[in-house]
Amino acid sequence: MKIFKRAILVITLIMIVICATFGISGYKMYKNALYEMPLTDKVASIRQKENYANIDEVPQIYKDAVVSVEDHRFYEHNGIDIIAIGRAFVNDIKAFEFVEGGSTITQQLSKNIYFTQEKKIERKVAEVFMTFEIEKNYDKNEILELYLNTSYFGDGYYTVKEACNGYFDKELYEMTDYECILLAGIPNAPSVYAPTKNPELAKQRQKQVMKKMIEYGYLTESKANNILKEAK
Repeated sequence: MKIFKRAILVITLIMIVICATFGISGYKMYKNALYEMPLTDKVASIRQKENYANIDEVPQIYKDAVVSVEDHRFYEHNGIDIIAIGRAFVNDIKAFEFVEGGSTITQQLSKNIYFTQEKKIERKVAEVFMTFEIEKNYDKNEILELYLNTSYFGDGYYTVKEACNGYFDKELYEMTDYECILLAGIPNAPSVYAPTKNPELAKQRQKQVMKKMIEYGYLTESKANNILKEAK
């Protein structure tokens, strides 16, 4: 029994040391990122983009679709969704690899504007610190607006306005409900879901987005069916 207790103690101490090491490393990465470019300067540079879209320009159904499929508790959490992280952790353990991230929209924004797509622990820690920094300084509408203007939509489009112009030859306010929901599904995997690359996969992804919208109360099944008929 004593050996067992000692083993547990040793393992616990090792885990504490590992967590502390990654925590310190991630915090330094976060501070270095801010040192190189403060958050206010970073946001100002994003807002100067030629095809930057104000949140009021974006159709409500598009915003609903994005929140539904990317982070349905977006308006409730403080940047980190503990429930989503817990679910992702369990699924990752089962698969013995990173198969699910559990990242919120704010975390994705942090990654988009400051960090790489590498799935390294210290980078994830830095991302969490940056997420809290963003949530502290900007409201939810500003965060969503910044996210929509820093996400990659495939085919070289890095803002929602560019994607709308490029894929549909339309301005944001001209998009149909069908197009809004189709567009909302692309950033998850642009190389796969871009309608110019895999139109059928893009439509399958669109249906996944619709299911989420129905699940979280943004659409009724009847409305969803009517939207699908728009393309016919």
